[in-house]
Amino acid sequence: MTPKKYVLTAEAANQKLKRMSLEIAESLSGQSGPLFLIGIKQSGEVIASTIGALLEPLMNQPIQILTVSLNKQHPKEVLLSEPIDLNGANIILIDDVTNSGRTLLYALKPLLDAHPKTIQTLVMVERMHKLFPVKPDFVGLSISTTVEEHIQVETADGKIVGAYVV
Repeated sequence: MTPKKYVLTAEAANQKLKRMSLEIAESLSGQSGPLFLIGIKQSGEVIASTIGALLEPLMNQPIQILTVSLNKQHPKEVLLSEPIDLNGANIILIDDVTNSGRTLLYALKPLLDAHPKTIQTLVMVERMHKLFPVKPDFVGLSISTTVEEHIQVETADGKIVGAYVV
């Protein structure tokens, strides 16, 4: 078995999550309304929970964590973990890796039925192969890869273990 080629260790990922939490707190400073962190199923959920815990002492507004589920290859149906009023809310849509921008774009679908105050996006790793007009607002690590390479964010016990090239 070939060893994994890590581009992000657990320690580095944690530092990046802390930095992004500070950036979020700064960008939402003075904003009213609830904050929803919406993680895309699996790794995005872990990142959303971690960011939520880091933001708790920095924010003066309620923070709620939700999950959005979709088939990343054929995103026909996009579902939020619970029906909720997002009108006037600040939303941060969270995923582990952005490649083409497709997943983030389709994950916006249920959010556009409401009238949120703001929608921003956060990714742990950004790759440079955009096919859709989505640019993350908060990025842990930007990395150039070949189209054939993939980045896998590894999680265990609700924490990020690292990210590696496949």
